[in-house]
Amino acid sequence: MSAEEAERRRGFLAAVSAFFIWGLLPLYLKQLHDTPSVQIMAHRVVWACLFVFGYLAIKGELGKVWAALADRVARSRLAVSAVLVSVNWLIYVWAVTNGHVVESSLGYFINPLVSVLLGVFVLKEHLNRMQWIAVSLAALGVLWLTLNVGRPPWIALALALSFGGYGLIRKKVAVDSVAGLGVETLLIAPIMLAWLFWCAQAGTLSFGHHDRLLDALLIASGAVTAVPLVAFAYGVRRIPLSTVGLLQYLGPTLQLITGIFVFHEPFTQTQLIGFGLIWSALAVYAGEGFWRSYRSRPALAAA
Repeated sequence: MSAEEAERRRGFLAAVSAFFIWGLLPLYLKQLHDTPSVQIMAHRVVWACLFVFGYLAIKGELGKVWAALADRVARSRLAVSAVLVSVNWLIYVWAVTNGHVVESSLGYFINPLVSVLLGVFVLKEHLNRMQWIAVSLAALGVLWLTLNVGRPPWIALALALSFGGYGLIRKKVAVDSVAGLGVETLLIAPIMLAWLFWCAQAGTLSFGHHDRLLDALLIASGAVTAVPLVAFAYGVRRIPLSTVGLLQYLGPTLQLITGIFVFHEPFTQTQLIGFGLIWSALAVYAGEGFWRSYRSRPALAAA
């Protein structure tokens, strides 16, 4: 095996590990059900900040964080992305701990198509006919769920929009992904620390007032947050984006399976039809992307 192939294999394993951790995250968060959602969120941010800065210190890349903070445009955009990812994490934690794992998985199935629409309306990108068909199928799936379940899938839409917006902002910031995460957590951590301090003063802080296992899980939530992001950043630089595009559905698929078969959340025929329309949209979009990639290979080889 050549060095390039070995590097690609390590990248693939890192990306799979990231999506696998994200897919099984509901199992972890359910163990924290005695802790309020905002406190879980606060611990994730604070401990993730420490883990990320420890990683960057070991790699000798702390200078990237200070450079990003010194850049006014990068700093302001990362502040916006920090708010968006914090909203996404908070909604996800609340949804999982309140029995909405199935709907949360829908949010991450929808997310790639939300990113496509943001690209069209914000970045003025253009879609071909097959891509518009994919977007239309996904919209039809959301409409079906809205009309037949009796309400829009607010949790799924909020997760998809917040993470799609996060991806859009990060696309416009020329900062390394891990260093960017360091800046984001550093900007949000003081607010989260202030919230934890207020909870301690009010006598509602879970940390240190239950058992040591819960305390350990709250501390480890920082690693569970940071490690897959670092692994994803490592993997995405070493494998084709088409491979990343397929792997990203591993996470919500595992979440859906967990919600149905582990937590026994209802999954009705109505939901199956709505999910089926969205899965069809993803199949059309992914198939069209692979076809374009296949058609472009001879031209690239000739070049």
